[in-house]
Amino acid sequence: MKPEVRHPDPDAEYLTPERCHILEVANDANDPDVSIARARVEPGVTTAWHRLNGIDERYLIIRGEGRVEVGDEPPATVRPGDVVRIPAGVRQRITNTGDTDLVFYAICSPRFREAAYEALE
Repeated sequence: MKPEVRHPDPDAEYLTPERCHILEVANDANDPDVSIARARVEPGVTTAWHRLNGIDERYLIIRGEGRVEVGDEPPATVRPGDVVRIPAGVRQRITNTGDTDLVFYAICSPRFREAAYEALE
């Protein structure tokens, strides 16, 4: 890894098939240990069940409120400042239960790779 300051382009945000808007903040081979993406879920939307094989993920909630489901754990309410830990290979989804966008950072280690993503719906 080399020292640098990343400036993500807000216009690069895209909508995934799982119903979540993603803006890649840091995800490249120069930092293979971690990736960071800003995720945005619109009000009333539940993302599709999915899992990441071989990648641990953490959600850091920064705006809005929701309900997260991870594996067989009971659903949990999340609000700004909350961190959700999702072990590799464990199913997950999140619902925006508020009336504004639910925004969080998805922090993956090692870094996210599309080949690790598995849709479960």
